[in-house]
Amino acid sequence: MRNGFGMIQVIFFMLILSGLLTIAMKYATITTKQTADLYVKEQAELFMSSAVELALLGISSHSGKLDEINVISDDKRFEANITIKTYYLFTNPITNLETEESNGMIDMNIIVKTTKHPKNSREVRLTRRSLQRL
Repeated sequence: MRNGFGMIQVIFFMLILSGLLTIAMKYATITTKQTADLYVKEQAELFMSSAVELALLGISSHSGKLDEINVISDDKRFEANITIKTYYLFTNPITNLETEESNGMIDMNIIVKTTKHPKNSREVRLTRRSLQRL
């Protein structure tokens, strides 16, 4: 009789232990995935700031008016689409945005997306609207 109760207690203990280990493994994989997703998002934000600087360089070296600039990263993981909404390159006595240090300002929309690349763990799409000095 005692051996039967001991066996039931061991089986019950093993079931509780396996449930706890299953929950622990589930949270370990969630944490790993969140870390990878955070890394991809941070890389996209850094690429966005680089794309804005590259767009400003392209605008300053271009003689005409640009409406859209597309930038793709060297490793083909991210692509940026920069749409220039408004140029503020005029001298108006009321809203004079031109100073000695700059040639004016531009209003731009920046969209950064991940591409279908094996190193990207998930799709990231960042959007930002920015007013930049030329």
